[in-house]
Amino acid sequence: MSSGVKDDGAGVPYEVQYALRPTPDSAPLHWIEDCGRWFAGADGTPARAHGIVRVIDARREQEQELAYLSRYDALTNEMNRWHMTAVLEQAIAEAVKLRSSCGFMLAAIDSLGRINEAYGFSIADEVIAAVASRIRSQMRGKDHLGRFSGNKFGIILNNCTPDDLLVAADRLLVGARDYVVQTSAGPVAVTVTIGGVTAPRHARSTTEVLARAQDALDSAKAKRRGSFQPYRPNPERDAKRRENVRATEEIIKALNERRLFLVYQPIVDIRSRQPAFYECLMRVRRDDGSLLAVNEVVPLAERLGLVRLLDHRVLELVLDELSTAPDLKASLNLSAASTVDPDWWASLGAALRANPDIAGRLTIEITETTAIQDIDDARGFVARVKDLGCRIAIDDFGAGYTSFRNLRKLGVDMVKIDGAFVQNLRRSEDDRAFVQTLIDLARRLGLETVAEWVQDEESAAILADWGCGYLQGALVGLASPERPWTRSTLAASA
Repeated sequence: MSSGVKDDGAGVPYEVQYALRPTPDSAPLHWIEDCGRWFAGADGTPARAHGIVRVIDARREQEQELAYLSRYDALTNEMNRWHMTAVLEQAIAEAVKLRSSCGFMLAAIDSLGRINEAYGFSIADEVIAAVASRIRSQMRGKDHLGRFSGNKFGIILNNCTPDDLLVAADRLLVGARDYVVQTSAGPVAVTVTIGGVTAPRHARSTTEVLARAQDALDSAKAKRRGSFQPYRPNPERDAKRRENVRATEEIIKALNERRLFLVYQPIVDIRSRQPAFYECLMRVRRDDGSLLAVNEVVPLAERLGLVRLLDHRVLELVLDELSTAPDLKASLNLSAASTVDPDWWASLGAALRANPDIAGRLTIEITETTAIQDIDDARGFVARVKDLGCRIAIDDFGAGYTSFRNLRKLGVDMVKIDGAFVQNLRRSEDDRAFVQTLIDLARRLGLETVAEWVQDEESAAILADWGCGYLQGALVGLASPERPWTRSTLAASA
């Protein structure tokens, strides 16, 4: 109460907490909260106090438990990720300061998802706790262990050279090899895969250490489960990541600046050679006016998680064209990610409610590989598209392994035969047999057929004899930003 605050007659508030042992021989301490106001005597020092004294043992215990859980994992009693990262940062700083080295390893329990599915989450928790204990038993006393994520542990090794890292990893692998955890459901076999990095040799910050340990762990998993892989610089991988960052920025910027546009390739009736509909294909223009290679944009966007943004923009552009050109029939390609994207469905549904006539003129194309990822999900997608009144086509048919039984289940309207089999019809007997079989079976299932990449009249004649319905390719028209239906409309009005 000697805080320097003077009592002006109304008293001075105070609040303190302290531990009290009632008697010298009494074992337990009791935590007390003492709060109130103290009043000064004639000399200005505290003379008396009015307040409340509470025993706060339960609250103190709860606060200590919360403080512990903020730093340690409740299941394993090892450091949690936040605390482990702070300790790792200190270890790196110490290694830099002393011009020494430290190590960090990520150890992952292999196939924990399989254990979850086979035995349940409670048994998986027993496995995690047992593996943590096993790792701890193989560590040096000066090192640290923390739970990095669900199935991963981080091991911080002080004063650790690259050779020491190999020795430590080998010790952990020997301890975990053929390890059988005794759980309440019985014995469960477990293996551990490890990736490691030394700092500051290969990483000078916590972020770099964690990222490169993860890279090493990924390499170890790709090599063999139950193995160790130290981090090794990979200029090609680093260059690819820099390219990913650059490409992401370029795609996002192109979307924001409306530099994504459509080109249109005709699909023509094989007999009349008149356009039946146009496939709307995406193109992306760079800042300098050149075009991004289309065969690189989509795979890259899929890998970087940007393909749904592209699909949204393509849908918007196609719907605009259909709404302004009442005679246009068009198709667009849709990625697997967007088939379950609620925002994409909401955009399509809103447009069709505003312009109901668009539905019958729009065909949605999905690739065969998308369709066979999950046949039941694909059936649901097809049904939903057709319920809206649109048509559905399987693109690049023949590139995957869809059985005709599954094709019948899907209920699509059209198959587009992969051009890789069509372009060599004149020279390849195998391709001729394959394409003829596809066309024949599709016709028996009541499906329309489009042959892609048709380049010459001889191939077109062969396809016509087999009963193919439509052609697409250089023979009948390449993709172009021109809108032929606009010229047709003007000619008709004239």
